[in-house]
Amino acid sequence: MATPNTLGIYGGTFSPPHIGHVNAGLAFLRQLKLDRMIVMPARIPPHKPDGGIDPIHRLRMTQLAFEDAPEYGETLFVSDWEMTRQSVSYTANTLRFFHMQGYQLYFLCGTDMFLTLDSWRQPDQIFSLATIAYIRREDETPVIRQMIEDAKYNYRIKYNAEPVEIVTKPIEISSSDIRTGLERGDDVSGQIPPAVLHYIREHGLYLPAERSDLHE
Repeated sequence: MATPNTLGIYGGTFSPPHIGHVNAGLAFLRQLKLDRMIVMPARIPPHKPDGGIDPIHRLRMTQLAFEDAPEYGETLFVSDWEMTRQSVSYTANTLRFFHMQGYQLYFLCGTDMFLTLDSWRQPDQIFSLATIAYIRREDETPVIRQMIEDAKYNYRIKYNAEPVEIVTKPIEISSSDIRTGLERGDDVSGQIPPAVLHYIREHGLYLPAERSDLHE
């Protein structure tokens, strides 16, 4: 589907990265047959909370989450490009930089992000610089499916865009729920890669406020 010199960008907060993130990223890379994909943790996310976690921790956890993938280090990489910037991590700025490097860009987002792209900073730039690839779950409701179709029609008319659909099996996980579970002391071992869970415990991340001083 993709042409030579294609680069997929998979951005997000990744606080913490979970198996749903990994599943989506690998589907993105493999279904589009990308030459290269970079997972891009945001330094200052404009849309989602990061749980108050140092960006360096989120970067390292993201590296650990993807390092067991067969493609890691070959066509799959975790990038610190946004981490090295001091400003808010706007997608348009990231895409503009990598487009200038000569890549044909694809940008991966989930359904919730896909439905709100029109409200992001410089949406016209986002759609002109990259082909949008969105994750569609196999078990989506008719209502959500219609919302997606309406958004696709709007983006086609307004930006001359042709988003690409990536279909994956449903994985009911969210980073916010994992953070809540970790704060309560719940067992979240089935939701995040083992290396990430080990890192979280080693560094005392996402602990309740009254326990966080144990790892300071």
